[in-house]
Amino acid sequence: MGVSHISNRSEQQSGRWSRRGVLAVLAAVPAVALTGCGTESAHASEGTDTAAPQVSPAGEPVVSVSPADGTKKADFTSPVEVTVTDGTLASVTVTGNDGSTLEGSFDDARTRWTSARSPYSGTKYTVTAQANGSGTQTSTFTTKAPGETFVGRCTPEAGSTSGVGMPVSVNFTHAVSDKAAVERAITVTADPAVEIVGHWFSDTRLDFRPETYWAAGTTITLGLRLKDVEGSEGVHGVQSKDVTFHIGREQISTVDLAAKEMVVRRDGATLATYPVTGGDADHTTWSGIMVISERLRQTRMESSTVGLGDEYDISDVPHAQRLTTSGTFIHGNYWASPSVFGTENTSHGCVGLRDAKGAGDTSVAGHRFYADSMLGDVVIVRNSGERTVDAANGLNGWNLSWAEWKAGSAL
Repeated sequence: MGVSHISNRSEQQSGRWSRRGVLAVLAAVPAVALTGCGTESAHASEGTDTAAPQVSPAGEPVVSVSPADGTKKADFTSPVEVTVTDGTLASVTVTGNDGSTLEGSFDDARTRWTSARSPYSGTKYTVTAQANGSGTQTSTFTTKAPGETFVGRCTPEAGSTSGVGMPVSVNFTHAVSDKAAVERAITVTADPAVEIVGHWFSDTRLDFRPETYWAAGTTITLGLRLKDVEGSEGVHGVQSKDVTFHIGREQISTVDLAAKEMVVRRDGATLATYPVTGGDADHTTWSGIMVISERLRQTRMESSTVGLGDEYDISDVPHAQRLTTSGTFIHGNYWASPSVFGTENTSHGCVGLRDAKGAGDTSVAGHRFYADSMLGDVVIVRNSGERTVDAANGLNGWNLSWAEWKAGSAL
């Protein structure tokens, strides 16, 4: 919103104010009146202007502003205040050099105006105020830069299209102690609308989801208003932006490791059924609801990275799709006998589909399932002989009931 500023430059240059009003500056020490350029009492400060107040004619309005005029390192954690004595306020506008405007409100007597929020850090502000029966006056101040800062890194990416199981996951670069303040500064909205609640998995991770999977075709907007929010003592956020992404078709694949098959359903109809192999008796596959969080056409898999010593090292695993942070994938398998799929569970915990070396054969199950999948698709594992995967192990918060999920919100 544009703001018009009317200065009293000519009066300031003459070293005196008009008889219609005086603009003073209110701070933690006695209020200081704005004085003409070149006078000893007019100077910029890093904190509060401490010059002696100028005496105004008796009975005329005196407008005061906090932070003080000329302050170079003003606090950005307190609202801006404008007050008047011997009169009432007609108007107040506060505009930053970044184009932002601080909205605010008057008290019932119209002797005090307070901004609805604190000013942003590292920003120069111009305050334009007028008392009834007085001329318009201006003052300026600049807020200090924040010290240590943090940002939230978001999944999924802006503009992307994901499956119906994709949560909104925010990972912070610094541990958050004031979780309520940070969660309050983040909004997630959906079209069509649905209730969405946040859940803290740790001091650095906050996920959002609805009670059930997103509806196909949903548009989701993440609003980050973390700028100057104090996440931990002395550590402030720096982001103020929106991120929008979309939900595509619904695809839910159910792996039954007793039957050793996977049924893929697309928008409620069966798309395909594949024979699979899962974790053997010594390396059972996690059960529960899992979400595809990474897709790799080919990748190297080493047993040492998941605590299994030197049991395997395969440089070119085809069509690998990650289900857990700890290393569970659903992927193509070219090294096992074709007779294994649909008859035996022989893996070290992953779900395997028959595939070909080089990932180039489009006729095999591993390639077809990979081609039909996207990030955020749901894979449900049953009858694996293993307990349900931890909800924080990957993007797998759907394993918590709605009541359990809501209990993890700081709000």
